[in-house]
Amino acid sequence: MRGTRENVIIRRPVQVELVPSGTPVELELGMIGQITQALGGNYTLVIDGQMVRLKGSDADAIGKEPPPVEAAASDDDADLKTRVWRTLATCYDPEIPVDIVELGLIYALHIETLADGRHDIDVQMTLTAPGCGMGDVIANEVADKLRALDGVADVRVDVVFDPPWDRSRMSEAARLTLGL
Repeated sequence: MRGTRENVIIRRPVQVELVPSGTPVELELGMIGQITQALGGNYTLVIDGQMVRLKGSDADAIGKEPPPVEAAASDDDADLKTRVWRTLATCYDPEIPVDIVELGLIYALHIETLADGRHDIDVQMTLTAPGCGMGDVIANEVADKLRALDGVADVRVDVVFDPPWDRSRMSEAARLTLGL
């Protein structure tokens, strides 16, 4: 969902994160808001003038179905590295309608094969702004989605700020989407 806003009513108490601080807060039954972004299985809402991020697993709180498991997680024909990159492309900053891969937030990806055939994955990523409180939220989403892939034993996500991110790291598609 891009560009259109959909009005919603909170149908049950639900915990969300304030954007951009990442502070958890609880929305109460009956609150009214708008969906401003529905990408990567999560929702960005505006409630009482405040932007919040609602996890897709709590979609029923706004009358939506929880998202299905990402297609990348069940793509048996692709190698693990391809599935990892496809999965990373399902992660979004709640304020920006472009995935973290196209934004150039992924600095490094390392996949180690273990003796039992499973894999450990190390990701180095950054944020568009060092003070962004959503860093842990986005990093945890990355780790959770990668752990759901077949054959993955463990995932480590490190948020780094060296070198600093700037717009030159964005793909051409991301710049076009954002009108830059």
